[in-house]
Amino acid sequence: MERESFQSRLGFILVSAGCAIGIGNVWKFPYIAGQNGGGLFVLVYLLFLAIMGIPILTMELAIGRGSGLSIVRAYKKLEPKGSKWHIHGWFCLAGSYLLMMFYTTVSGWMLDYAWKFSTGTFDSIAPEQTDAVYADMLQNPWEMLVFLTITVLIGFLVCFGGVKNGLERVNKWMMLALLVLIVVLAVNSLFLSGTAEGLKFYLMPNFESFQKVGLLKIVSAAMSQAFFTLSVGIGSMEIFGSYMSRDNTLTGEAIRITALDTFVAVISGLIIFPACFTYNVAPTEGPSLIFAALPKIFMHMPLGRLWGSLFFIFMSFASLSTVTAVFENPISACIDNFGWSRKRSAAVNSALMFVLSLPCLLGFNVWSGVKLFGKDFLGAEDFLVSNLLLPVGALVFLFFCSYRFGWGFDSYRSEANTGRGVKIGKGMRCYFRYVLPLLILFILVTGLVPQQG
Repeated sequence: MERESFQSRLGFILVSAGCAIGIGNVWKFPYIAGQNGGGLFVLVYLLFLAIMGIPILTMELAIGRGSGLSIVRAYKKLEPKGSKWHIHGWFCLAGSYLLMMFYTTVSGWMLDYAWKFSTGTFDSIAPEQTDAVYADMLQNPWEMLVFLTITVLIGFLVCFGGVKNGLERVNKWMMLALLVLIVVLAVNSLFLSGTAEGLKFYLMPNFESFQKVGLLKIVSAAMSQAFFTLSVGIGSMEIFGSYMSRDNTLTGEAIRITALDTFVAVISGLIIFPACFTYNVAPTEGPSLIFAALPKIFMHMPLGRLWGSLFFIFMSFASLSTVTAVFENPISACIDNFGWSRKRSAAVNSALMFVLSLPCLLGFNVWSGVKLFGKDFLGAEDFLVSNLLLPVGALVFLFFCSYRFGWGFDSYRSEANTGRGVKIGKGMRCYFRYVLPLLILFILVTGLVPQQG
């Protein structure tokens, strides 16, 4: 059976960017930037995206396009005879399941809040009651179960339609709608009274924060955010490489995907910080900012119900674009490895993902007393993916593409440079072999060692 491919270059870029663009772009990037020196952090972040994120992204895409297969079969096709690189492919598959085990729950929260705002839930309460709405949602497993179910069904119904008619068609329009919404929301925020103060906090180098936090922590935070924002390391991007054409170089495509991902992250700050300073909400609240603090902001705004609805619809698109993209990985893996049809793979994985997502959902209520690594289910699953599987996986991809005992730098470079666009020079071999591994090891160590202060 002939392998599917993307119908257009725009479809590939939007679907791949949709995989990278997620909830973390909206709340995590802005508040981490504010905590770590504002504009200085943003500059360091952009630097490490260029010198670290983009090269690793090209490697995942090269393995996918060079093999035309999902990650396990891709390794088997490209690895030297007798080697066992394909074992890492199974860890990538496990990482995709693990990521979706908590991401589906959080995506369900976004849908829930979009529903709450659009139906007027926040019109009938006082601003100080928004914390209680969030707490009540977490304590109600049935409410969360409804939106988890919707999330899983959307994810697999999209993938059920295939690459062209499902993933590309739906995600292309969802991403275009996301980009329109984020620009509309940002323009609205720029007319608020706290815009100047908010932008100063967000984009101007804050030397007081620099002295308090320290250069090492700012660099560490910027490196980690630059690395994790692209979700490289578990084969999420590799699968889209297997569907792409050979008309354009992979570095050029990686730059476009990264630019779109960064655009959403940076513009999110333009939405959030002016609103925080206008309505006296602490901008460094972190995860609770979206569900506890931002609703208070919208409740104070003229047409707050409209803006709140649009914001959480935007957040739902951001999260669902990731869900549908990552779901493609296990579906394609079952097709390639077990010979299943797409319909069977989508149905089996849909049921499996629903069941695997329940511990995270129940961890906030029925199973709230259960802890893993001292964390609730969501925290433990997030820790395993973000701090272990992603950086270790990126190292494996890097060694596979850089050394002769793997695919080799020449083979990787030949694949990456096929087509029109930005090329990788021969002189990058030493950088890939000796500098990039140290950068990723730094991220791995700092992610596993508890931070002080």
